[in-house]
Amino acid sequence: MDLPQEEFALIRDLIYDRTGLMFEDKKRPFLAPRVARRVRAARCDGPRDYYHLLRYGDPDGREFQELVDQVTTNETYFFRDYPQLECFANEVLPQVAEQKRRAGEYALSVWSACCSTGDEAYTLAIILTACLDDFKRWDVRLLGTDIDTKVLAEARKAEYPRRNVKDVAPEYLERYFVPVRDGYRVADPIRKMVAFERLNLMDADRMGRQRGFDFVFCRNALIYFDDASRRRVLGGFHEALRPGGFVFLGHSESVGRITRAFEAVQFADGGVVYRKPGGRRLPTGAGA
Repeated sequence: MDLPQEEFALIRDLIYDRTGLMFEDKKRPFLAPRVARRVRAARCDGPRDYYHLLRYGDPDGREFQELVDQVTTNETYFFRDYPQLECFANEVLPQVAEQKRRAGEYALSVWSACCSTGDEAYTLAIILTACLDDFKRWDVRLLGTDIDTKVLAEARKAEYPRRNVKDVAPEYLERYFVPVRDGYRVADPIRKMVAFERLNLMDADRMGRQRGFDFVFCRNALIYFDDASRRRVLGGFHEALRPGGFVFLGHSESVGRITRAFEAVQFADGGVVYRKPGGRRLPTGAGA
């Protein structure tokens, strides 16, 4: 089924208005077969009829969610972009944890936004467990969110093919995973650390409820937004972080030209993370 330019623009703009995801004209070949799949499933006469269903005949948003589940990108695996995670584990986390210990505060809150099938959220749980020598003293809150309901179901199931754990160190694979047919399941102590919720980053009300995080990870997701949507998302992260909290973005993503709400902090290993001003500064790294 063809997706004419006019209908493509209508559906693309509706997706953008509701989710912030931007599909440029060159993405029409990507969107067309996914829209066609939903046109058939919804028994519509064509893309124009389907647009009217989404716009006026979908009061509970179920069909729109089905479309969103079709068009979101979910490439992920455990310990993806390892150098940045190494910076978190070896530089940022130890110093934040030590500051909290000195203050007698043993609570850490971490948010994995756009978490897809949960690989990153569980990776962070493993890092916290392995790298905090006094882990049992800590009250850890770890949240994974995504707009795609199908990947969240996979995240809660916590079973992965071998390709998803290809970068997991052998000792971690043995300690934090259980072999299952055709892959591995995350061990229960790690799995139970993470709560998963559906969250549209354009939902101002739901975003406004996210508060008190020490770290927000949103890596390789902002590339699917335009500058206006990125500004809204980063503003939500800024409000969600405690003073002095950090946001981790993908290696090709930067907040510099989008907002001045964060300060860039460069660490000795070359890692760059973004910090919400306030609180006590980490003793290493210099604001850029």
